[in-house]
Amino acid sequence: MGLEEKLPSGFLLTTVEGLAGFARKGSLWPATFGLACCAIEMMSTTSGRFDLARFGMEAFRASPRQADLMIVAGRVSQKMAPVLRQVYDQMAEPKWVLAMGVCASSGGMFNNYAIVQGVDHVVPVDIYLPGCPPRPEMLINAILQLHASIQAMPLGVDRVRAIAETEKAALASPSVIDAKTLFR
Repeated sequence: MGLEEKLPSGFLLTTVEGLAGFARKGSLWPATFGLACCAIEMMSTTSGRFDLARFGMEAFRASPRQADLMIVAGRVSQKMAPVLRQVYDQMAEPKWVLAMGVCASSGGMFNNYAIVQGVDHVVPVDIYLPGCPPRPEMLINAILQLHASIQAMPLGVDRVRAIAETEKAALASPSVIDAKTLFR
């Protein structure tokens, strides 16, 4: 943002950050990126029974330039991974990614050479949603958790510093491949 670039670190008050976080969390526009079974549950979340519109997410956007939340619902094949990255790169900042289902989170139950073993190998993921497929209530709960993290996100130079620290911590964590003892 232009305002964030002109103000020195620590200048913005917490009430302004809270107001900006409230506005951001109330206007999330998800991009449609349904790839498999989880997409059906994602679509049912917008129905009248679950009513995702009460969180300001009335319609899924077909254009990545209009979206700031990507819900990756389903497995990602090796050929689809560059397309996923291109859609992510076209999204405007700030942007968030939600990996919906076991296939998007870790590649699914089976280790297949044609499937990316976790979408976090392609794009940075903010929220992991387990399940095969996860229920719409679980998706709403994950969105509410994302709302809480958006509300607490700092602005300005503090935001850049917080993002850098988060990425550094994520890169320092051991990968699932290295933790083979979990699967034996």
